[in-house]
Amino acid sequence: MADLSVCVNGLNLPNPFLIASGPPSTNANVIAKAFDEGWGAVVTKTCCLRAERIINVAPRYARLRAEGTDEIYGWENIELISDRAFSTWLSEFRWLKERYPDQVVIASIMEECNRDAWIEIVQRVQETGVDALELNLSCPHGLPERKMGSAMGQDPEITRQVCEWVMSVAKVPVWAKLTPNITRIEDPGRAALQAGCSGLSAINTLLCIMGVNLETLRPEPTVEGYSTPGGYSCKAVRPIALRMVAELSRLRRDEFPDRTISGLGGIESGEDAAQFILLGADTIQVCTGVMKHGYALVRRMREALTAFMERHGFETVEQFRGHSLRYLTTHADLVRRQAEARQAGRDGAVLRDTDWRADEVVAQSERLARSVG
Repeated sequence: MADLSVCVNGLNLPNPFLIASGPPSTNANVIAKAFDEGWGAVVTKTCCLRAERIINVAPRYARLRAEGTDEIYGWENIELISDRAFSTWLSEFRWLKERYPDQVVIASIMEECNRDAWIEIVQRVQETGVDALELNLSCPHGLPERKMGSAMGQDPEITRQVCEWVMSVAKVPVWAKLTPNITRIEDPGRAALQAGCSGLSAINTLLCIMGVNLETLRPEPTVEGYSTPGGYSCKAVRPIALRMVAELSRLRRDEFPDRTISGLGGIESGEDAAQFILLGADTIQVCTGVMKHGYALVRRMREALTAFMERHGFETVEQFRGHSLRYLTTHADLVRRQAEARQAGRDGAVLRDTDWRADEVVAQSERLARSVG
């Protein structure tokens, strides 16, 4: 039978499925539920030193549904990081490690661009016994005006500086969670890894406006008649997440082979997870999928990933991690490969009638493109 266990940065997980930082990991009680359901690890909701800065509003979610159905494929949130006291989080980290000593707790942390603050939060959190840290350098809304979240992750030099502060005192593995709201995600990814981070998490949500209500003429979600851009997640972002995970995987392969990647973005099934692993992810994080389907989702995901592995003869996750990266190339290379394949077909045999028609369509398209140009 296929073995779903993975080892990342010295952490042994029973399976690659992690609860991502967010509402499904908002306190110790729900984190305990996730462990009881069989998730491989949990990344806690992001905490900071002074929670009094964090004031949430309601409503803070908006959903995009397939027309004529209840199926949600896009989800916006304007929720901030945890508004629970830092002292409460420290107590709950200790409680979780006492009750679940063999489970992996990854604490998500965020602070302003201040060396002392980052050093303090790292030291105090890791003293509780958590297994790893995830640096939230990517939240796209709310706190960037304080130079937190994506305001850091969009600037590779700030990313490098913050990660260097963290790594100067970190005694556990550290992942940098990256924002997709940037042209080249490799740039902050490289900066974080050069600073010594153990791995990367990608992607956080995409900045969006879900829509405008055509009756009220106000953007949604609407709070007292007003709104603000928020983070977009769910199935619709998966293609973007796959592309960015592939880009980071090639960076890792070429420059940082001993580091890891945790992939997230629109994952709701074992088949989704397999695609991320094929493009180089070591672990898989799920947030919106849990909000839609509940914590028991991990059971179906484990079953589907196992079925995929057995169908292809993979005994371990490591055997197929990054397998599909070899098939990503440039458009120029695709043109060359297609030309060579067509030439080989002409040289090897008379083209079938259907092949001739297909070639003729391509030729007509090329002639039309030249005439338009």
